[in-house]
Amino acid sequence: MWFFKTPEIVFGEDALFYLEELRGQRAFVITDAQLRRLGLVRQVEEHLRRAGMEVHVFDMVEPNPTVDLVRIGADVIRAFNPDWIVAVGGGSVIDAAKAIWVLFERPDLDPLAISPMEPLGLRRRARLVAIPTTSGTGSEATWAIVLTDPRARRKLGVGSRENMPDIAIVDPAMAMDLPPRLTADTGMDALSHALEGYVSTWRNPFSDAMCLHAARLIFAYLPRAYRDGARDPEARAHMHLAATMAGIGFGNAMVGLAHSLGHALGARFDIPHGRAVGLFLPYVIEFNARVAADRYAHLLQAIGRPSPNGPEAAFQLSRTVLELLETLEQPQTVAACGIPRDDFEADLPTLVEYALEDPSTLTNPRSPTAEEVEHLLLYAYEGKMVDF
Repeated sequence: MWFFKTPEIVFGEDALFYLEELRGQRAFVITDAQLRRLGLVRQVEEHLRRAGMEVHVFDMVEPNPTVDLVRIGADVIRAFNPDWIVAVGGGSVIDAAKAIWVLFERPDLDPLAISPMEPLGLRRRARLVAIPTTSGTGSEATWAIVLTDPRARRKLGVGSRENMPDIAIVDPAMAMDLPPRLTADTGMDALSHALEGYVSTWRNPFSDAMCLHAARLIFAYLPRAYRDGARDPEARAHMHLAATMAGIGFGNAMVGLAHSLGHALGARFDIPHGRAVGLFLPYVIEFNARVAADRYAHLLQAIGRPSPNGPEAAFQLSRTVLELLETLEQPQTVAACGIPRDDFEADLPTLVEYALEDPSTLTNPRSPTAEEVEHLLLYAYEGKMVDF
């Protein structure tokens, strides 16, 4: 038995105008201060006001939203009491909005208790619209929520199928001026979703289709979007589409060990999420070589690359990902992120612990031991081969 869930998706040029079709009294916009300064939020406000709604903007979200931030947002939203919650931003904003929405409707619930096992009873008070401004996280099309515990320096994955956005407005204009480094970081996040979702133990034929086509688009258009940005609107549009498709894919299949390792490293050493996950992706592909060779061969064929038989397909795909990282001028090792080896090794036991406890590890095609996770981390530190 499979579950396949998506929001209503409005994609393409002028998709933002769909906001004027919403019916309600009050809209609570969740975003960050930078996007507000850039004017992207003002466009959203104008469309919502044309729909006849009173608008309140909450712009306190920062990268890697914390549990405390979510509680603050919940206090503010209760005072405004909206019909609609509108998230405008990247994955951090959309994840924060999902959690704030849950606490608005369920003030009795701790944000870290949001779970597929706990009925939430959402949509009695409000519904959620997600408008991505980056082409990467796919959070607009998933029910996953990643929150940070700053005291433990740890990222925690929560969420329920109920807290998936009702509507995703995927307008390429919202990501047209994304800077090159953010284009690369978020683009590698989308690629990791597509590749890990395709080999996940929870995959299904519907998620496979989304992940395969997203991978095709990302390998074809991410280098162009990184190099040319707004000068190549075709690449921007295809990347915005690919990120949402990859989100639908992994949102219905889950991801794997590259995400577990990326969550751990990113939280402990303040590395952007997409950069950390993308860094580990080629090493995890090699780790999975013996159990997912056929799936990796399919991916190579989908992106038009020669596909060898057996585990060599995984190593070929790993090399292809490393080539892409080089094109995007992204770090290919942990050391290249500027983390001193002494600091890394001192934190190794915690990194291993956090990666093993991460929910993404459960759906990796090969279940790792603590020793294997440690070997993977050491392999990724300098890119020196270890024996799995």
